[in-house]
Order: sequence, then C-alpha cells, then structure tokens
Amino acid sequence: MGRAAGTIAAAPPGTVRAGGRGRPGGFAEFLGRRDVLPILLLLPVLVFFIIWNTIPTLWLLGLSFYRYSLTSGRPPIFAGLYNYRSIFQDSGVWLDLSRTFVFVFSAVGIETVLGMLLGLLFWNSHRLPGRRVALTMLFSPMVLTPVASGTFWRLIYDPTFGILNSSLRAAGVGTINFLGDSRVAFGAVLAVDVWMWTPFMVLMTLAALGSVPKAELEAAEIDRLSWSQRLRLVVLHHGKFILMLGILLRTIDAFKTMDLIYDMTYGGPGSTTQLVAMTLYRRAFEAFNMGWSSALAVILLLISVGPIIVFLTRTFEAPE
Repeated sequence: MGRAAGTIAAAPPGTVRAGGRGRPGGFAEFLGRRDVLPILLLLPVLVFFIIWNTIPTLWLLGLSFYRYSLTSGRPPIFAGLYNYRSIFQDSGVWLDLSRTFVFVFSAVGIETVLGMLLGLLFWNSHRLPGRRVALTMLFSPMVLTPVASGTFWRLIYDPTFGILNSSLRAAGVGTINFLGDSRVAFGAVLAVDVWMWTPFMVLMTLAALGSVPKAELEAAEIDRLSWSQRLRLVVLHHGKFILMLGILLRTIDAFKTMDLIYDMTYGGPGSTTQLVAMTLYRRAFEAFNMGWSSALAVILLLISVGPIIVFLTRTFEAPE
C-alpha cells in the first residue's frame, strides 16, 4: 500500500489517475500552441479562397485551351492556342481594349487629381461650418450601386424629359443626345464614373494626410518651407503608400467596368462605349462561346496583374 501510494503521489501532473480519462486540458494546450492557433484561424479563409478563387481560376485556365460552346451540344474539344490566336487576330478586341485603356487612364487620372484637391480642402477643416454635411453628400455617390447610378444618370441625360436637357433648352443651348450621339457618349459615361468614384480618392487622400506626423509638419513650417515643398517632402513621403493603394484599387476596378456601361448605353451607340469587359460579357453570356471567353478572361487577368506588380515594386522597394 505504501509503495502504491508513493507511486500515485509521485505521478507527474496531467497523467491518468482514475476512470481512464485522458489528460485534462490536452486539447486546450494543443490550441494554445503558437504554431497551431494561427493556422486554425486562417483555415476558414484559406478554404474559402481555394473553393471560390483558386479552383475557378484553374478551371478557367484549362477551359481556355478548348473550343466549347454551350449551344453546340458537343463536349469540349482541345484546341491548344487556337482561342488565343483568334483573340490576337481580332481587330475588334484590340479596339475595345484600347478604348478601355483610354477610359481607365482618363477616369483614374481625373479622380485622383480631384480627390487630392478635395482632400486637401477638407484637411484640417474641423471648424468649417457644415463640414460633416458636405462630406456626407460628397461620399454618397460611392454608396450607390453602379446599376442604380447608371439608371439615375440615364434619366438625367434623357433628351426628352431629362433635367439636364431641360436646363440646356431653358438656357437656349438646345437638346444634346448625350447617350445617343457617338461624339459625346463616351465622355458622358466617363463623367458618371468620375462622379461615382472621386469620393473614394477623397477618402484615400484624407487617410494619407492623417498618417502624416504633425511634428514634421510643424518642423517644416518652422524651417519656412513653401507649401509645395511641404507637400512633396513631408505629405507625399508619408502618404504615398495609401495614395498608391487607392490608385491601384481604382485602376483594377475601372479596368473591369461593365455594369455601368450595360445600364447606360449597352456599349453603344455602335461600339463607342463598348469596353473589353462588355465584350467578354457578350461573348460568354450571349454567344455562349465559353472557350474563347475563357481565353480573353485569362488575358485580362494577366493585364490586371501588371499594376499590382508595379505597386509592389515601387512601394516596397528597399530604401537607398
């Protein structure tokens, strides 16, 4: 008895003593390990990413090498690089792609300049009367969906009863068919995109300005640096990461603009406002040419990776 009691008393903590149960707290200790808990926390995100991003992307890449139409009733036929050669030889795709680049550079450029100017205007203007109301009204277009914004502006642009043409007629200018005239349709759609997403660049500018240390601004003021020198040497030095991130997000989003075009002009008149995303939609969900559409989607994906690489190399480059 004495030897048995001594054995039990000398047993290390956490071992089995009665009833055959396992070590108390064993699973909690397993979860508490530094190399296990982060993996368990990231596991749902990784599963979601694999199911909804990785697998569809691989399927898209594989389908781009097949000739496959949903209306043919035949199984996919391996065609190698046929779809890619067909796209590169299609002059219509190149025209749509060039029109898309013009739209992206124009929209993002105008939105960035206006966003920075408005952001500087509202920066440190806490005592400005009506500042909160003005910011709320400024950010409201960004809350609307592109379809709602497209419908809203299509009614404004209407040549018969639209409020814009009514104002132009009252001013003696006459009626302008903004969405039906090939000379002004592209600019009209571009103006709506600028109206929608300039608030986003204002928000990114305010976030960038908020990251600037006040001590450095005060030091620059004591050193009697000019306004342009303070903006270049202090503000942009600290806020360039946030500004570049905003430009990157807007560039990627503008490159895949489709819903606004679909609701306002459907690519017309003719093909004046047809961007490459609209071309992809028509070939995939109207002509049901899935192989050709998959190849075009892969090409657009590779083009979209370009701004991301530029952003990463320019932002995270080693300091001199």
